[in-house]
Amino acid sequence: MIVYGRNVAKELLENHEKVEKIYLQKNFDDKKLKSLLEKNKSKIVFCEKRQMDKLAEGNHQGIILVIKDFKYCNLEDIIQKEDAFIVLLDHIEDPHNLGAIIRTCEASGVDGIILPKNRSVSVNATVMKTSAGALDHVKIALVSNLKNAIDRLKKNGFWIVGTDMKDSVDYREIDYSGKIVLVIGSEGFGMSRIIRDSCDFVAKIPMYGKVNSLNASVASGIMIYEIIRQRGK
Repeated sequence: MIVYGRNVAKELLENHEKVEKIYLQKNFDDKKLKSLLEKNKSKIVFCEKRQMDKLAEGNHQGIILVIKDFKYCNLEDIIQKEDAFIVLLDHIEDPHNLGAIIRTCEASGVDGIILPKNRSVSVNATVMKTSAGALDHVKIALVSNLKNAIDRLKKNGFWIVGTDMKDSVDYREIDYSGKIVLVIGSEGFGMSRIIRDSCDFVAKIPMYGKVNSLNASVASGIMIYEIIRQRGK
């Protein structure tokens, strides 16, 4: 996997993550990163900016790293904890949203995230950059079927809380004690019908302006911290 940007590079190098190759723009001038690079045993390839631009889809800031693909965990790895709090993402497509949600989950102590394998963004360079290092500290499970995953979670004593504006209750009125799965729907369509039908509760965040919805990462942040507040963290 190719990742890029100075903050991502700094995080990976400081945590001694295995870096297979580093592309560095000629005349790279970040002294702290240069010091970290000197301690790293990875192969460094010096490139012109135009070469770097072809390798990265975004602003690489003069450094690109080749690392192993992100290692997902198994669903079982995140459901065994007593009173676990898990976030399930129903086909989120924007990597910036996923990165921001991962960052919020790490900051708030969420026990794990569940993603579907198909029709969803996976962990890539943009996600890693947006998450600002949080990926190293969050367990993410990749599942073939979200409905089957929810059924498995219910058998393990989890309550499923979805998010939607229709036929729902104020998010502050729900009891979030015990094992909780928070479902965040996709940016354009919200939760799919089959996932909504699997929810024990459906919560809404009141809207007081003319816009009737929030960005997925903003909505997840509000919901996550209400759940954390109620659980006394």
